[in-house]
Amino acid sequence: MSLHSLLAKLPFGPWRKAGPLVSVVRLSGVIGQAGPFRSGLSLDGVAPLLERAFAPKNQKAVALIINSPGGSPVQSALIAKRIRDLAEEKKVPVFAFCEDAAASGGYWLACAADEIWADESSIVGSIGVVSSGFGLHALIERHGIERRLYTAGDKKVLLDPFSPEREDGVAHLKALQADVHEAFKAMVRTRRGARLTGSEEELFSGAFWAGRKALALGLVDGLGDLRSVMRGRFGEKVRLRVVQQERGMLRRLGLRTGNGSAPALEAGAHEAFADALVAAARKSLDDWAAWAKLGL
Repeated sequence: MSLHSLLAKLPFGPWRKAGPLVSVVRLSGVIGQAGPFRSGLSLDGVAPLLERAFAPKNQKAVALIINSPGGSPVQSALIAKRIRDLAEEKKVPVFAFCEDAAASGGYWLACAADEIWADESSIVGSIGVVSSGFGLHALIERHGIERRLYTAGDKKVLLDPFSPEREDGVAHLKALQADVHEAFKAMVRTRRGARLTGSEEELFSGAFWAGRKALALGLVDGLGDLRSVMRGRFGEKVRLRVVQQERGMLRRLGLRTGNGSAPALEAGAHEAFADALVAAARKSLDDWAAWAKLGL
């Protein structure tokens, strides 16, 4: 046996033989642009992570940890496409691991992987499209508030929450939802193919299921967690390289660190900071609603 082979068996030193490498990216939260206090998933924010995850040469795979109730179909499609482009360019297989939920846009992201794994209690599916809002016209009338609205184009405000609901507005929205739904279904059909065992009527109804039922329907390939599955696939010495995002919240909020440890507001940032607080509160309600529709 050579000296190099002997040294490679030692548990320390640069000569030790490294185990197989798998890069790990966490995709967590509601998909879409978010306020400054909440980091929603968007291509702009995720792309640098994906580039770094696919960068190492000779790695065995890239693993995605997904925990999302969905959100923007556009951002879901853009992120999924970037994952597939990098996987094909680097010729690296992709594994998706569902945590609490990979639902709606979250499942769209999971479909970018070559294999999807879930926990028995993971919420999976929700292959549909939803829009929601409020009708407040009766409320403002009751309080003597006059709504003044001026447009050029009779369909400019089809879904104005302060005006009575219009039949043509509802029809227009449903047609738009149908187009987005078709794009979602096409993604699932393309990526899952013959692995789907449920009927399309059931799969594409917008329903969601726990992990074991999702496995029976062909929406996932197995039940298991990241560490166990990667060890079973690539051996006990597999190295999981977690790719994390650098956080710059203080600067995005217009805050800077002064001579002391406490951050201070930059000149002219007080109004922006107040607006950020309001936006963050509203975004928190939107995020809560997205999770609540799954019963989480």
